[in-house]
Amino acid sequence: SYSMIFFARSLQNLKRPVISHSNILRKKRHIQTFRLENMTSQDELKKQTGYKAVDDYVESGMVVGLGTGSTAYFAVERLGQKLKSGELKDIVAIPTSIRTKEQAESLGIPLVTLDTHSKLDVAIDGADNVDPGFNLVKGGGGALLREKMVELAADKFIVIVDESKLCNGLGPGFPIPVEITPFCHEHTIRTIAALPSCGGCKPVLRLGSSSNNKVDGDEIAVTDNGNYIVDLHFTETIKDAPKMAADLKALCGVVDHGIFSGMTTAVICAGADGVVVKTP
Repeated sequence: SYSMIFFARSLQNLKRPVISHSNILRKKRHIQTFRLENMTSQDELKKQTGYKAVDDYVESGMVVGLGTGSTAYFAVERLGQKLKSGELKDIVAIPTSIRTKEQAESLGIPLVTLDTHSKLDVAIDGADNVDPGFNLVKGGGGALLREKMVELAADKFIVIVDESKLCNGLGPGFPIPVEITPFCHEHTIRTIAALPSCGGCKPVLRLGSSSNNKVDGDEIAVTDNGNYIVDLHFTETIKDAPKMAADLKALCGVVDHGIFSGMTTAVICAGADGVVVKTP
């Protein structure tokens, strides 16, 4: 009968452990905390810096340089949001790579080039390393030439990073990318390695995708400009980064390099203690 079934189920329930409401809440909080820490940590820091750069430094009527990479992505996203909402108007932007161009177009951001706008009000971009002297390593994403051309033309260059990108000196923390011509590239690589200011470096030709310095293919990586990239690996801190930058730039066969010296207006850095703005 129904009453017997109900009685039997009641006995079964008595044998089960009692789970209190407070235990359930504690478990839910633990799951939510775990998900937050693992889901957002670094991406959330990148988003904070990207959004703050646009909020603090971009005004209506400006010409804006759009960087390339996982942190710059959020600055482009924020610019698109503020244009769509009408908070910003009469903005034109110059992208530093094909993928940034595609992202900006998808968000309805009006684009121009340096050919028509040689002077920018502000450029916003990430960095792979930042030393105490505000020397940067950029180009992990393979867009170093276009980034440098655009960012040198800007009145203000705002660098957005999370605290993992800060270092005591350039070199060991991230390889220095150098964009070189395909013509006689092995000769150029040997010449780079022989520079006294590059002493101790191990040059590695980038293979696979040009948008990262991991070996993810067998073919030589080709940049948006049709060039190759050699990544210079160091085990010790570079003694004089500006000197090395000048020596590389003067070398025939080198198009440009990933050391950005004397260019930074401000570094917006996000970390465990929040977002801070550092200036030279």
